[in-house]
Amino acid sequence: MQEEIEALYKNKTWELVPLPHGRKAIGNRWIYKIKRDGNDQVERYRARLVVKGYAQKEGIDFNEIFSPVVRLTTVRVVLAMSAVFDLYLEQLDVKTAFLHGELEEEIYMLQPEGFVKEGKENLVCRLTKSLYGLKQAPRCWYKRFDSFIISLGYNRLNSDHCTYYKRFGDGDFIILLLYVDDMLVAGPNKDRVQGLKAQLAREFDMKDLGPANKILGMQIYRDRKDRKIWLSQKNYLRKILRRFNMQDCKPISTPLPLNLKLSSSMSPSNEAERMEMSRVPYASAVGSLMFAMICTRPDIAQAVGAVSRHMANPGIEHWNAVKRILRYIRGTSDVALCYGGSEFTIRGYVDSDFAEDLDKRKSTTGYVFTIAGGAVSWISKLQTVVALPTTEAEYMAATQACKEAIWIKRLMEELGHKQEKIILFCDSQSALHIARNPAFHSRTKHIGVQYHFVREVVEDGSVDMQKIHTKENLADVMTKPINTDKFIWCRSSYGLAET
Repeated sequence: MQEEIEALYKNKTWELVPLPHGRKAIGNRWIYKIKRDGNDQVERYRARLVVKGYAQKEGIDFNEIFSPVVRLTTVRVVLAMSAVFDLYLEQLDVKTAFLHGELEEEIYMLQPEGFVKEGKENLVCRLTKSLYGLKQAPRCWYKRFDSFIISLGYNRLNSDHCTYYKRFGDGDFIILLLYVDDMLVAGPNKDRVQGLKAQLAREFDMKDLGPANKILGMQIYRDRKDRKIWLSQKNYLRKILRRFNMQDCKPISTPLPLNLKLSSSMSPSNEAERMEMSRVPYASAVGSLMFAMICTRPDIAQAVGAVSRHMANPGIEHWNAVKRILRYIRGTSDVALCYGGSEFTIRGYVDSDFAEDLDKRKSTTGYVFTIAGGAVSWISKLQTVVALPTTEAEYMAATQACKEAIWIKRLMEELGHKQEKIILFCDSQSALHIARNPAFHSRTKHIGVQYHFVREVVEDGSVDMQKIHTKENLADVMTKPINTDKFIWCRSSYGLAET
């Protein structure tokens, strides 16, 4: 606490003034946190003074509050680049990041508990700098950092506003990723990477964490000799297994069994069943699995999507499905995404089931994009409208995949790697025919205009859709439970392997 309060005084975060008439001072409190390293060991203990931002009034204490963070797909793409091109990959942390932001509004706060100035008890703090807990604090910090890094000659990517890129005259470059106060810096020249770190340290109170080994709770392992990088969540997965008392369960080979179809008819039908399910940590378990799924585990995307549709009123069969996913995690907690090799080309795979959702008869879109032998982007999601024929479901899935393909293509171009076209593999010949031929037929003329975006990108050559056999479609696992052999093959093709 003393260290935190001294940092606030040093930063001149506030000044003591009488409270103006008609204004209300916002309260605050101390928050305590244990900071752990990449091996889940205690690194340090932290205390932070946090403003009770929920008491702020819009239009008086704040206006705009939105602040971007780097996309996880971007993080994975840069890790893949670092592996293939043997880039230096360094990590930094900004100490008390939100204190660097400049406030535009006039905000008053009570003096911190335990640190009220003697003889000035009737005064309040007029904030001159941003502080944790303020609704606009993340935005203030982002604007401050953004203006500084751009002043150093870095370009903010249009495809990701928390990714910055600078190319030097000799062909060297530096990439910086920003997630609130965590940074990854990548580049081929160690001296230039160190130079950027020095520039940042002169402007902000930084902590140099050296070679990257952890980002957003994900562990980073590296073998520079073989040019491989692994992205793992094994510590997090073991933690959630303990949380739900599944650490000693019997492992299984797939997240969900073949032909399992969950529906709302399995929800509690009487008060006794509802009371029983109210004691089950369903939402917490699904949310925990969802975080793993979006970060490093595309192999559980379809299963987590299926159980997440019943968060409002889960039944015992839904809960059994969640526990089965945890049993699968129990046997694969050491599995991590691996990037490496010499090829740096984007490939996409897309698939759709047909009306397998028993409640709304909607189809599921699934796609996965791989770079350097590992998955960088994936999704398993119900389509927004009901598809009539199977072809329509596959075509709508292809449209969503094309949108992601174009974004990844632009991201790669802004990072200095231009790929003329992205190959997107699809196992539906009829969907390919519609994408390549603009004619409207009786069975497809009703398809919404938005879904014909796929025709545009295929025609201009940005995306090359190609036919692939269902047995070789990596997106198959994103739309339905499949047999063990195919599932394990898909998982391996995603770059998922034990560390």
